[in-house]
This record gives sequence, C-alpha cells and structure tokens, in this order.
Amino acid sequence: MKQAAPPDKGWRGSRQGWLDAAYEALIEGGIDAVKIQPLARRLGLSRTSFYWFFGEREALMSALIAEWEARTTAPLVGASTEYAETQSEAMLNVLACFLTGMFDAPLEFAVRSWALQEADIGARTQAADTDRLAALRDMLIRWGHAEQGADVRARTIYLTQIGYISMQAREDLDTRLARIPTYVRIFTGQTPTPREIARFNARVLASADGNPAPG
Repeated sequence: MKQAAPPDKGWRGSRQGWLDAAYEALIEGGIDAVKIQPLARRLGLSRTSFYWFFGEREALMSALIAEWEARTTAPLVGASTEYAETQSEAMLNVLACFLTGMFDAPLEFAVRSWALQEADIGARTQAADTDRLAALRDMLIRWGHAEQGADVRARTIYLTQIGYISMQAREDLDTRLARIPTYVRIFTGQTPTPREIARFNARVLASADGNPAPG
C-alpha cells in the first residue's frame, strides 16, 4: 500500500522550501522582496501552499529571524567557547567563524538593513549584539584579561567584523590572511605562532575553496 506523503512534502512544497526562498529573496532584494506571491512564483507553488505552512506573513518573518540567529549569533558564541590551547588559538577560532562562512555575513547585512525599517527587528539586532559581545568578553576574561580590558577588546573585535560586513568590504584572500597575525596581536596582546597560523590558514582554505565570506 502506498504511504501518504509527509505533511510538509508534495504539491504544497515544504516549510523549509518556503523559508529558503524567503532567505534568498531577503539577501537579493531586502525585506520588501519577501512577499508571498513573488515567493510562490519563485517556487512554482500557489499561495495556498504558503498558508498551509505559515498561516500569515508574520510567521515567515519570525522564522527568518530565527534562521538569522541560528546562522550568526549561534556560530559566533560557539566559536568563542571552542577548544583552544592558547589565547591566540581561541582568537583564531573566532576569526575562522567569519572567514569560513560559519557566520552568515550576507544574511547579517540583510537583517541589519531590515532593522532600519522595523523597530522590533532593530531590538532583536541590539539583543544579538549584546549576546555576541558578552561571549567575546567572557572568552577574553577566561584568558586572564581584566573585565574592563576584556570589554574594550571584545568591542574592538566585534565592531571590526561587523564593520567589514556593513561596509561590504572586499579583500582578496591572500591579503586577509596576511593581516590575521596582526589582528590577533591587536585583539589579544598575544602573537600567534607560525604553527597556529598555518592551521588557521589551512582551515580557511579548506572550508571555502578560495571563497570565504566577507568579514
């Protein structure tokens, strides 16, 4: 006997399919591009399919913000607690989060642009900033920095990375990798060893095949 299709599959498409289409539209055209009918055309589905999974556009917006948090804040916080034998290695773990694309820079840019239009999204980005800065500050405190110094260093790290994203700065990979030892020294006061830099470079190159995310 043929089994019925799962409730999130088939002619209705899938919830993830709608979310992926909304993600792409947000990246390409900003929040004004995330509208039900254009998404339906993109997917080759009817509007009815959308309402089956989300009920209303606001539910899709909430799902997009949850996706953003999962693709940005969660990886960064995770990187700040990743195992490291030295402070330099701990800092390189954080920088790798940005350079390998674990931190979704295009989505971050799109959501920050969205935040300029809607106060509640602005509040979510501010809350994320607080959480991310706290994670970086706590990492530095664990490596022996006093609280005020750790706070200033955390802000230097974070605002530099968000600046790369907000300005949509572009550096070729060789240039960016050449600057990493100096960034680590500025951010932590420690100079990474050649072995640590070699491992970091290999990690970045292996993950992105020459196409790291900006930032």
